[in-house]
Amino acid sequence: MTFALWMILVAILMPLITTGISKVGGSGLDNSQPRLWQESLTGWRRRAEWAHRNHFEALPGFAAAVLVATIAHANPTTTNYIAGLWALARIGYTVLYITDKPTLRSLSWGVSLFCVIALFVISA
Repeated sequence: MTFALWMILVAILMPLITTGISKVGGSGLDNSQPRLWQESLTGWRRRAEWAHRNHFEALPGFAAAVLVATIAHANPTTTNYIAGLWALARIGYTVLYITDKPTLRSLSWGVSLFCVIALFVISA
């Protein structure tokens, strides 16, 4: 299995990590109604929850792009580099979101979107 395909697993785990971050040390978690509790979060925990949601939004496009590149027999080295850059951009996105750096966060988001587009382009 290629590195790029492993990055799909990383993408799947990112929302789980960020929701875990939002819950660490928090009080009053009601696991029978976790979404209601999440709506009450503030500060960095709230931003971790928002990153969690965005990771779910980013996952389908990235997974599709990697699978298309793999099926189309795009250059595996290039595919791996772009997938790795996507993962790094998304990790950066998470850190920048939680630490409340909105401009840099948006830049990191843009890099990850560029990576998805690039994976489709190299597949053409």
